[in-house]
Parts: sequence; C-alpha cells; structure tokens
Amino acid sequence: MSGYPCRVAGLGWVTPLGCDLEEVADAIARRAVVEPRCVSNPETGREHFYLPVPAEAVAHLGRHARLRRSSAISYFAVAAAEAALADARLTLTTELAARTAVVLAVSNGGVVYTRRFYEQIVKGGAASASPLLFPETVYNAPASHLAAFLGLDGATYTLVGDNSVGLSALHFGAQLIALGDADHCLVVGCEELDWILCEAYRDWRLSRTPLAEGAGAVLLAREGPLTVTTHAGVPFFRQREAAAALSRVLGETLAAGSADCVFTSANDTFADRQERTVLTERLPRSPLIAPKRTLGEAPGASALWQVITASLAVRRGEATNALVSVVGFNQQASAAVVSAEPDYSKS
Repeated sequence: MSGYPCRVAGLGWVTPLGCDLEEVADAIARRAVVEPRCVSNPETGREHFYLPVPAEAVAHLGRHARLRRSSAISYFAVAAAEAALADARLTLTTELAARTAVVLAVSNGGVVYTRRFYEQIVKGGAASASPLLFPETVYNAPASHLAAFLGLDGATYTLVGDNSVGLSALHFGAQLIALGDADHCLVVGCEELDWILCEAYRDWRLSRTPLAEGAGAVLLAREGPLTVTTHAGVPFFRQREAAAALSRVLGETLAAGSADCVFTSANDTFADRQERTVLTERLPRSPLIAPKRTLGEAPGASALWQVITASLAVRRGEATNALVSVVGFNQQASAAVVSAEPDYSKS
C-alpha cells in the first residue's frame, strides 16, 4: 500500500557529474555524456568501464579522523548528507540531532575493502586477513560513519536491496516520522565500485548501462516545500511478472491523480520494456525521463537520484506531480510521487 506523505526539506547528491543540484539536473536534461573509467580484472586482464565520482568532490573529507581509513562509500554518503542539510539550511543542534534518524540504502556495500579482505584470506589463509579492513566490510559501516560524523543521536538503520532500495529507505524514513520516532530523517543511498562488482553485473546482466559510484540524500521532515508519497513495493518472481507488479504499485500510488512526468529506472535490461509498457499505458501523455542514461546505474543510490531529479523538476516549476518508477533487478517494483502540494502543517 502507499506510504505516509512526508515533506522533503533538503536534497543532496554526489554523482559522476559532480555535486551541484542544478548543474547535474541540467546535464541530465540535455543528456550529457560522462567519460567512463577503465578498470581491469588483475587475474585475467578483462576490462570493464564505470562512471567515477570526481576526486575533488569528497577530497575535503579525507582530513577528518573518523573517515581517514574508511572506504569511498562512506565518503560519498557523508558528502551527500552534508549537502542535503545545507540545502535545507538546517543546523543540527543537540536537540535536533537527538530527533534526527538515518536510514541508509545500500546494494553492494563496501565492496572494495570486502574484496581485498577476502582476497587476503583466499591467497594467504585466515591469519593474513587485515583487522583494519574488516570493519569496513559490514553493510552498516557507512551509516555508522555518517551518524558519528554528523553527531546524530537518533535511530540508525541500514536497508540492503536492489536498485529499488532507495525507495524502500524513503518509505521507511517517512514511517519513522509519521509514527513519531523522529522529526527529521536523513535517507541516504550510496554505492562504490570495484572491478569485481563491474564484472559480476556484466556477467549476470543486471545492468547494461555503465555502473556508477556516488550517493544521494533526501532530508525528510514534518515541514518542507515538497511532498513525497512512497510505496512499500511489490515483489515479482519472474521477469515477465514485473509489469503486473509495477501496474499494481502505480494503481495504488497514483490513486489520487496523475503525473506530469516520469523519472524511470531504465538501464538497458529487461526492466526497460516492462516499465515502458506499463507507463505508456497508464500515463500516455507524460514524458519519460531516464536519469541513468547520464548518471549510470549506481544500485544503492540510483532510486534516490531519480527522486532528487524529480524533486528538482517540481521545485523549478517544471512539474506539479513527478512520478519515480523503479523495476529492480532482484524482483522488486516500487514508486514514489513528488508533488508541490501546500504545506498545511504551517497553517
């Protein structure tokens, strides 16, 4: 079923095109091309291409003691969260920090350190594994770094899933606020890349769009200029069932109206056809925009990148209701609607 409508107070992202909200949104609109980077399997020499985050985007965080030994995924998460707080013009006082939750969305986690840690074990035995690497192999490491870096004392959660996990995290964050467990919730999706991940996604045909690294952050609150309504998601068990699952999601999400435009999850896989079939039938006049054509597929972050792009379209007056549609590679369909409804909480 559809989730609780919640306010969007701030947005932030770290992408292969940089961190500026407006500049990246404009690049997506004109379908800019990002120069890929080549990475190879050191054992076989097999080459893969991915879309990296510019080093300067997170270089300032390397001076912080908490992050000095952390993996890139934590840098991306912290930078995106900082940007969302700045966009909301929110200063975290002690009182606010105690009532601010973190919900982190990841798909593959700290894959760089994980691969290195287990590679040491395979090649040299258990005694050769580095204890410095192990803490960064757990999925909730980025959430821990983020909460500690910002001094947040509220609840902290990590959700693991496919490229729809960002919407699952957004739905969960809205529930935390609706149930009174938090006044603000930082929902952050993040992804880092390694050759082993590029090779796995290519072999398993999970994405033909180049993989990307980065993060997206949405600050949910009780007050804010935009409303986001999420859906809990519907699973499907065969690829041919994806269209029916998404149709059910949209039937519940769009029950109160339509959408001016749709930000899709198209990544050159089976999902594209299933998604387009449903969207063109339900919303034949709404343009379909595919952010991954420019930003690449960053499974942990992509759905939130779609939400941020949709939010910017509404914020800029280009749409009144913007739909985010996701068909995940691990059999989950989900959606969210961003709208410019009046904020009655201030009246």
